[in-house]
Amino acid sequence: MRLKKWLTLVSGGILTAGLIGLCSSGKEEERISMTTTAAPDLVQLNEELADNRLSGNGIPDIDRQVERYLRKWAIKGASLAVIRNDSLVYARGYGWADEEKGVKMGPGHLLRMASVSKLLTAAGIMVLCDHHKLSLDSKVFGEGGILEDEPYTEVIKDPNYKKITVEHLLRHQAGFYRDPVFSNNDVRVQMQLDHAPTYEDFARLVFRRRLIWQPGTAQRYSNFSYMILSAIIEKISGMSYEDFMQQQVLHPAGCYDIHIASNTYKGKRKNEVRYYTHEGDGKYVEEYNGSGKTVERCYGGNNLPLLSGAGAWCGSTIELARFVASIDGRPEVPDIISRESFKAMTDFTTRERFSLGWNDTNPASGWSRTGTLAGTSALIKYFPDGECWIMITNTSTWKGPSQPRYTNQLFKDCRRIAGDQLPAIDLFKPQPEFLTDAPLIYGGDEQ
Repeated sequence: MRLKKWLTLVSGGILTAGLIGLCSSGKEEERISMTTTAAPDLVQLNEELADNRLSGNGIPDIDRQVERYLRKWAIKGASLAVIRNDSLVYARGYGWADEEKGVKMGPGHLLRMASVSKLLTAAGIMVLCDHHKLSLDSKVFGEGGILEDEPYTEVIKDPNYKKITVEHLLRHQAGFYRDPVFSNNDVRVQMQLDHAPTYEDFARLVFRRRLIWQPGTAQRYSNFSYMILSAIIEKISGMSYEDFMQQQVLHPAGCYDIHIASNTYKGKRKNEVRYYTHEGDGKYVEEYNGSGKTVERCYGGNNLPLLSGAGAWCGSTIELARFVASIDGRPEVPDIISRESFKAMTDFTTRERFSLGWNDTNPASGWSRTGTLAGTSALIKYFPDGECWIMITNTSTWKGPSQPRYTNQLFKDCRRIAGDQLPAIDLFKPQPEFLTDAPLIYGGDEQ
């Protein structure tokens, strides 16, 4: 029987995570470290709920809606998780995780979450704010700015850069003239590079141009802004972006299997899915690094690790649901951010103003966070009644960034048809009736 000790933030005593030395006066001492005391028989959500057998009985009315959605959009597979008042009440995989290997999708499979990564990054910034390492109005560039000593800022000539704050980056209000992160080969040719563009190359390309508006006076979606936020996290913490996020944000939230994604199928995690693109979706492109090879867009069309906090994370919908439960202001799962930070992230004024990490936090319609890359589409929809639906697919469609709109309608239909059938259960906690001696299968390999 796979009955093990269960890690929850409610129980306490299993994990103790702290920010050490945050009030030190010397810069060398101002580093963030982690102290962890873990139970020797630690269980992760993805292990407990790796397939549909372990996540309980399906709800046919929901399953039919999802399966119809997959057929309509020719999607190979999708993972769905639903939380209600911070309890995981539904977790299912649909279709194929890897059709070629005959692996069906389960709720424990990892999928690239694209720009949903920005929500994680915003939470990381708020953790630093809570520990007084920076504030939303901290200046980013220029004298006294967080990145004042970075060598690539030498190219900045426009004095308006000195007005850019952390909040401007979070809200896509900095005013950069270009978002170059999905134009690797164009940038490489333009800058006459003999290597794939780095973050510093992108920075030199963007910073040498004037801003197109005064910071804070307008907005335009910017992946590059969240790459800068990732660099800010590294500068403030003295850690790599991934290490900081895992140790100080994800692990405290109870998420242990969220990682920066690889560019290639060969480099994927054992329990990660295969990604698919449609023939009409610009399926084959030149590899991002200028190798001259033609690759499938979802495997080498872009440099995913370089995206970092803008779009590089992969994880399961159930751990993503756990993360959302840890920043949503509800008491059932303790939040990893302060009440003040929660309010800042969900503050809403108008539809013309991006929220912090979220796309939108309109209290009338709920909060939303979307993500789209070649080979994946993701949506988090947190409804005003405390119910949150999360879906990630392993297939992109010709609708591109518009696909989450149709996923949102799917969620509404499921709630209308079968919302009252969702069980009074919490899959974040152990459910003995679902446990089994049978081995779990990930891509043909026993776990």
